[in-house]
Amino acid sequence: MASLGCASISTTKPNNMGLKSDLTLSVDEDMIARASDWLDGLAREWGWPKRTSFKLRLSLDEMLTNIMMYGYPDSRASGDAPRVALQLHQDGRTIVLTIKDNGVAFDPTASPPRDLDTSVEDAEIGGHGLRLIRHYLEDIQYQRQNAWNHLTLIAHVDET
Repeated sequence: MASLGCASISTTKPNNMGLKSDLTLSVDEDMIARASDWLDGLAREWGWPKRTSFKLRLSLDEMLTNIMMYGYPDSRASGDAPRVALQLHQDGRTIVLTIKDNGVAFDPTASPPRDLDTSVEDAEIGGHGLRLIRHYLEDIQYQRQNAWNHLTLIAHVDET
């Protein structure tokens, strides 16, 4: 297991069960950059096409941004430090990225994407991340367990 700043990483090499890597992060201003570096490194190591890397990085960035912005509106009353745990597993052409956080409960799968803006003049910033994620991914699943959000993103490795 490696450690980088407020992050800890463990990676399992290929075996009968595919490829697997975990990353645990503190929720701070460097969280998204550390997570992106981790994902980019795995994409290179595991040989993903650029489109696969792009859709997973976009999805991860969107979800982590939402966690940072909305997951911890108040100081942690329970005393638990804000944390995010990432797990990436690839078995054949299927990639499963699980994002766990101990922030407030929020099920993004229950939220319909907001309507598209009718013109550039009427356009508002924000609210389209889920639409993009749903476009690029095969499936999104959510559970709340033991005061943690568990969001599972499922993608396929693209041909090129």
